[in-house]
Amino acid sequence: MIEGVSRVAVVGAGTIGASWAAYFLAHGLDVAATDPAPGAERFLRRFVENAWPALERLGLVPGASQDRLSFHASLVGACDDAGFCQESGPEQESAKVELLAQIDAAMPEEALIASSSSSRLVTAMQARCRHPERCVLGHPFNPPHLIPLVEVVGGARTAPASVERAMAFYRAVGKYPIRLNKEMPGHVSNRLQAAIWREAAYLVEQGVVSVADVDAAVSMGPGLRWAIMGPIMTYHLGGGEGGLRYLLDNIGVAHLWPSLGTPEMTRAFEDELIAGAEAEAGARSIPDMAADRDRKLVAILGSIRDRG
Repeated sequence: MIEGVSRVAVVGAGTIGASWAAYFLAHGLDVAATDPAPGAERFLRRFVENAWPALERLGLVPGASQDRLSFHASLVGACDDAGFCQESGPEQESAKVELLAQIDAAMPEEALIASSSSSRLVTAMQARCRHPERCVLGHPFNPPHLIPLVEVVGGARTAPASVERAMAFYRAVGKYPIRLNKEMPGHVSNRLQAAIWREAAYLVEQGVVSVADVDAAVSMGPGLRWAIMGPIMTYHLGGGEGGLRYLLDNIGVAHLWPSLGTPEMTRAFEDELIAGAEAEAGARSIPDMAADRDRKLVAILGSIRDRG
């Protein structure tokens, strides 16, 4: 039992849902999954099997086992007796509203419902639930079985206690949840990511840099620092003994803001970005790149953990 939960329902077993399932299994929970897509169970079990070696390297809890995964043809079967539901269905708002209403009708009344939605607001998604007070956002960063971050916020009709319970549950399974004080489209991490993506695309559009080099400008520069501390603490450290106050008073960090740009996303420019990405990838396939990313993520996470 983790915060009173022994069985988690995973509704939606695509890339995000399957990654969640692997993570919950690695933390000793029973996982009941469902997804109406053809071949969903085969995809889920193959994903969990492939993710397991990385989870083993990070450390499984006692009792963790892939055998604790069950797949159900019906949503009701997956939600029955579950103490927590992680919804990872289609990102369309109408689909989310319908799906959360079905989950709400199937789950025990005391169970929490968390949506993995990357952009939708809980207030909209909980609109047709009979028990909207137990609906929260539990937005992970991809891949959820490796990245610790989870963004948590409630909607207009969510009980504050449900947000606290969700935060406690995610902490108990080893996640790093952050609580949003209010809803915002795209939440926090995706908005930050979008800001970097917009400027990266703008610099390519303006002919300042190639696709490969703008990626290197992040991964070989500030991205390395961001694995250790966020942008505000990075600037605080950059101010030396005077910290952020010295930096703001003497150097400033806003002088470039007026020159930041927004690219015009024409079809021709999209093709240019795609060609640049494909050239940077070279002969590496998407699965090969994902596997390489995951190996390096495990190494980074292990290093950070071992050094406190």
